[in-house]
Amino acid sequence: MKWTEQQIPRQDGRVAVVTGANTGLGFETARRLAERGASVVLAVRDTEKGKAAAARINGDVSVRELDLTSLESVRGAAAGLRATHPRIDLLINNAGVMYTPKQSTRDGFEMQFGTNHLGHFAFTGLVLDLLLPVPGSRVVTVSSVGHRIRAAIHFDDLQFERSYSRVAAYGQSKLANLMFTYELQRRLTAHGTTVAVAAHPGVSNTELMRNSPALVRGPITWLAPAITQSPSAGALPILRAATDPSVLGGQYYGPDGLGETRGYPRLVTSSPDSYDVSVQQRLWAVSEDLTGVRFPLGRAAVAA
Repeated sequence: MKWTEQQIPRQDGRVAVVTGANTGLGFETARRLAERGASVVLAVRDTEKGKAAAARINGDVSVRELDLTSLESVRGAAAGLRATHPRIDLLINNAGVMYTPKQSTRDGFEMQFGTNHLGHFAFTGLVLDLLLPVPGSRVVTVSSVGHRIRAAIHFDDLQFERSYSRVAAYGQSKLANLMFTYELQRRLTAHGTTVAVAAHPGVSNTELMRNSPALVRGPITWLAPAITQSPSAGALPILRAATDPSVLGGQYYGPDGLGETRGYPRLVTSSPDSYDVSVQQRLWAVSEDLTGVRFPLGRAAVAA
């Protein structure tokens, strides 16, 4: 049976925090959660755009400033949430940038790695204790089919200082999203309440594509009717990962169509590299060092 938005359970009494929720996938995710009764926090860089988005959503919606390119902003957003929301049921790490020209975050990280991975890593660690006591709480992190394209964790040059490729940098950041999810799930297992899940939207027609190289943007524009889907459809794997009662920690959801570019959400698998436990744990340690954020969890056990 195809999973559609009609299968999203009621979310009454639940608190959902969605990053990058003023547009695209994040907006569609927030809108549907609010319509199902959740109290939704739009965590966005531009609060004016966030307020405009909130005005288009029916339900209990608030706006919180969060700039993932600044660890100072990440810490401020986490502190602000702590003051207003003593519990969180759903944290959806959706915000991201794609194929940006070479540039750095305020803390000197390569923009795509710093925003897509390190910003979300830090934010999750700073609010995780608000999820841990909540039965059924979830951390959903949005990856991409791009995690398979020229993707590796370049520990010898994480910030692409020697040679920059926007495609490889994006691939690294999206691979990091998956590795973060899998390692987080192992660390959460002993707590028995919160789970970590990943999702990807296929090829969705959102403003993320604006920075695509011309060689990529041209064919995608021409083939768009066949290989892309709307943000509304692209949000379904995220929503399934966040709300389907059958979802288990460590799972990954994406479209069921050819090449996972479009279609209805189903359980999928990520690249072989993404399941490398030693790299996951090394990335976790490096991320802690770079962000200064330590999670309220012990080290994950690894089966022999």
